[in-house]
Amino acid sequence: MTKRKILYVNILNESLAVEQLLKNIGRILQHKPLDSIQQFVLCQSWQGKTYSEMAKESGYGSDYIKQVGSQLWLELSEALGEKVTKKNLYIVLSKLDQDEIPQEENQPQQKFTEDIKAEKTSPDLVTVSEIKFPNGPMPLNSYLYINRPPLEELVCSEIMQPGCLMRIKAPRKTGKSSLLNRIIAHAKGQGYQAVCLDFQEADEAVFVSLDKFLRWFCINITRQLNLALNLDDYWDAEMGSKVSCKIYFEAYLLEQIDSPIVLALNEVNLVFEHPNIAQDFLPMLRFWHEQSKQDKTWQKLRLVVVHTTEIYIPLKLNQSPFNVGVTVPLPPFSLKQVQNLAERYGLSWAASESGAQRLTALQAMVGGHPYLTSLALYHLRQGKMTLEKLLETASTPVGIYSQHLRELLSLLQAEPKLISAMQQVVSTTRLNQLDAIAAYKLESMGLVKLDSDRATIRCELYRLYFSQEILKQNDAHQTLLLEEQPQQALIRYDNALGKFVNLHYFKKYLETEWQNWLTNPSLLSVILCEIDYFKFYSDTHGYQAANISLQLISNTIYECLKYQATLIAHYDETKFAVILPQIDACGAVGIAENIRERIKELAIAHIDPNPEVSSQLQRIFDYVDIKNKMWYVARNAIAQTKSQFDGIPSNGLTVSLGIATATPNYQNTSAMLIAAAEEALFQAKRKGRNCVIINSALS
Repeated sequence: MTKRKILYVNILNESLAVEQLLKNIGRILQHKPLDSIQQFVLCQSWQGKTYSEMAKESGYGSDYIKQVGSQLWLELSEALGEKVTKKNLYIVLSKLDQDEIPQEENQPQQKFTEDIKAEKTSPDLVTVSEIKFPNGPMPLNSYLYINRPPLEELVCSEIMQPGCLMRIKAPRKTGKSSLLNRIIAHAKGQGYQAVCLDFQEADEAVFVSLDKFLRWFCINITRQLNLALNLDDYWDAEMGSKVSCKIYFEAYLLEQIDSPIVLALNEVNLVFEHPNIAQDFLPMLRFWHEQSKQDKTWQKLRLVVVHTTEIYIPLKLNQSPFNVGVTVPLPPFSLKQVQNLAERYGLSWAASESGAQRLTALQAMVGGHPYLTSLALYHLRQGKMTLEKLLETASTPVGIYSQHLRELLSLLQAEPKLISAMQQVVSTTRLNQLDAIAAYKLESMGLVKLDSDRATIRCELYRLYFSQEILKQNDAHQTLLLEEQPQQALIRYDNALGKFVNLHYFKKYLETEWQNWLTNPSLLSVILCEIDYFKFYSDTHGYQAANISLQLISNTIYECLKYQATLIAHYDETKFAVILPQIDACGAVGIAENIRERIKELAIAHIDPNPEVSSQLQRIFDYVDIKNKMWYVARNAIAQTKSQFDGIPSNGLTVSLGIATATPNYQNTSAMLIAAAEEALFQAKRKGRNCVIINSALS
């Protein structure tokens, strides 16, 4: 027994009152016995301890302890039919008589596949503050989880089969992780051992070699099974990593455990990104599955592989990377299920026939997509917009789906052939015969439905958005052809901005560091900055003058931020982004205003094109020290002529800035922070540009 478990046992045996408490809770929650950490949180809460005190005593993080407690209070609330919190726990449980607690022999065993609506939680009791933003897997007993028959019945039946291998594949945010958690809970309820390995937890260094990866794989599984690590006794470099891994499982792990073992592998798509690992690891899993057909030892192992299908796009795969086992696709919500979910969100109007008719429009817009449906109902439950307004703005940059749509567009842009195929799909409501590979990839992204090789758009939201974006891209492509040489020169210059990272690295860094910031939460601000009307300036003066002005502005931004920013990105020619750790909203506004004023002071005027002036500025650029002199000389040279641009508010180049501030936690993400900053930048441009706007939604 580990030291942590010994600690829990000692705490739980401190008094008869605590023992009686656990017995009573066991009768109340007989369908789901408490694990050791839940028992610990319950007993410590009963004794009046804070989450911070529990964390210090147990060694777990306070956020994790709080999360365990919140889930436990929710389960007790559902079972007792009244709200239970940490504060009222003692009062609620103390007033319960023994007779009021349901007896085990009189209570039928709750089935995993029972519709969650039959539980005691009533949507009418759900307040706006209790509804959380849709993000991440649904808790096991969440009243917002919607069963999709026969999906749950299928996975429950399949996990009972000796040597089974299930593959849950679907686009992001369609419920894969929520379903996986329920499979694991069901398996544990049957007395199985369960191990869940999420490849998001693996450091990049783990993927350096197959040997390092498989050792990491075995170590994590061993520890979750609470077995002694005995890897070196079975690992033989002469036999190779795959054989060593197989022997370790066969001769040690499977032999040590009497019951079946469910091995759930989540986010396997991250392995696909490392071909040197995937080309050996995936066939190894397939071989283990084949071994179970003839070897009883391997029949104890039940594999569940979960991966997102968008990974097929950047990998440029012509077919699924892992075709083996029982494939479990995740169907969209039906109209009845959407109505059911709306009622659980506390939207009382959804229960009526007229309410169902209104939800039909939402169903058509998002096609029953679980996340998009939940996101809409969440916003409707907040009462800040009507369903009609939500649908009207759904495909626009100010709509609630803007971030989701931009992510899909980014994937499409990675493969120009898919843009052409998507244009064919959105241009008509009829079935389109597409190239087989393009059709397969679009279906993998969740954008189209296939009937053989014929495709139709999956929902109206995608039709509206992509028809607009493809039209914009076609116009931009024509402009690019007309300005090909100047644009190429500008791109070459842009690559020389060594002080800035690109947007991809910026987002990847923010996403990676987010996990570290979760353990030591503090305020974090992001500023997005865009040069106003720079395209007009470039069209008028040509790419040489535009290059010079761009460097003036970028150097100014760098000088304003070099002592405060963790990372500065330059992307999309005229846009900049910056991460400001431990900077609150007021501090970020001050920094942004300083940038705006400094760039305004450059006085880069919208003058008429003049080859002589451009040539003079080029000579200045080539021979004058940028840091000490060029800023002043260039400013004076181009500030002597007035603006000739009618309708542009400012005589000189200016910038618009958007700010978002958040404390990293499990309710928000780095993508949400960037999206909030993008929304603020959009509002700054709508307001007239040359200003700073802060989005306080996350703070």
